[in-house]
Amino acid sequence: MRIKLSDHFNSRKLIRFTLPSVVMMIFTSIYSVVDGLFVSNFVGKTPFAAINLIMPLLIIVGALGFMIGTGGTAIVSKTLGEGKKELANQYFSMLVYVTIAGGILFAILGEIFLPTASVLLGAEGEMLDNCILYGRILLASMPFFMLQNVFQSFFVTAEKPQLGLAVTIAAGVTNIVLDALFVAVFQFGLAGAAWATAISQTIGGLFPILYFTRKNNSLLHLTRSPFYGRILLHTCTNGSSELMSNISASVVTMLYNFQLMRIAGEDGVAAYGAIMYVSFIFCAIFIGYAVGSAPVIGYHFGAGNTGELKSLLKNSLRLIGIAGCMMAVLSFILSVPMSRLFVGYDQELYQLTVRGFQIYAFSFLLCGLNIFGSAFFTALNNGLLSAVISFLRTLFFQSISVLVLPVFLEIDGIWLAIVAAELAALAVTASLLIANRKKYRYG
Repeated sequence: MRIKLSDHFNSRKLIRFTLPSVVMMIFTSIYSVVDGLFVSNFVGKTPFAAINLIMPLLIIVGALGFMIGTGGTAIVSKTLGEGKKELANQYFSMLVYVTIAGGILFAILGEIFLPTASVLLGAEGEMLDNCILYGRILLASMPFFMLQNVFQSFFVTAEKPQLGLAVTIAAGVTNIVLDALFVAVFQFGLAGAAWATAISQTIGGLFPILYFTRKNNSLLHLTRSPFYGRILLHTCTNGSSELMSNISASVVTMLYNFQLMRIAGEDGVAAYGAIMYVSFIFCAIFIGYAVGSAPVIGYHFGAGNTGELKSLLKNSLRLIGIAGCMMAVLSFILSVPMSRLFVGYDQELYQLTVRGFQIYAFSFLLCGLNIFGSAFFTALNNGLLSAVISFLRTLFFQSISVLVLPVFLEIDGIWLAIVAAELAALAVTASLLIANRKKYRYG
């Protein structure tokens, strides 16, 4: 049975409705994971380290699509909740067209400034050549990657999360198959991995355009739309927390890489890359839940269903708390086999990675609550509070932790930085949820 945004959501229905978004985000995170896995094992650890060095820059550019998707979803779902379907479709269409234009612009600028940016990130020699090679190929598909990020949210708003899941799985499987062919079989090296990802991103961004352009039975379709400057501004401010999360995470990753190069050299960067790949997948579960539940929250907020908001918040916090405990335990258990999978060819690097995995695992107890807290305020159209949580969690607290803790704990301080940052951010998230319970009447 089709689940509607206007339904009452208990825990079981929340899981059913958000599960496609969770799986969708997991497959999206597989892009870089698969590239890293094949490059590390078939090309070498220097190209592997190069991917880890340049990837934060590419994520920052692609995050603009995620900002428009999450910020726009809150506005469109609220407008649908108010009963203004045609206006909601005009907002949706305008945001898609802006994403296309912006994606082309940023891809061109990225191609021009990529060499300079790679040098500033610390790349030199062979690593610099690898960063430029990998980055230029992925920038060519950047408009489609941004569109894919946009449609991940809007498929849920259109009450078609399963279709969004199917598109993402198709793109993810394409990436895996082409990585195996281009890197392992045909031995195209780093370029093969980059082309595999670029082609899969093109599939993920192009199909939704074709679907929403044609007649369909979803809540949304692409139509002619005037330019709503105020709505675009509101979208950007409302989705700024998600953009901030991605930018901050990328900036902090650069800071981590700097500290690791200083303390452990190239092995430190490679170890951190392996840990991040698993972290991408685990955090994708929380992000997927946030993406899947946000349109429901936005709809009931627009419809004035305060009792439903209270129920959504209560059930969500319980589900995320249970999932966080499970993932922390699973991450600790998987530290040995996952380290062996990525860097088992180098014993010293392998031992370094296992140690990092086991310390980093504790962060999964906390991060889901902070991710949802930020997304919850975005869905309530309060981008400021959402951005505050994201900024403090992903940039401020982590930057302080990764700079200070290694002074006392050496490389263990780097692995512990994320745990300390999530703990501090949780205190802020809880305080904001309590302080605003009467304003939004969810408590």
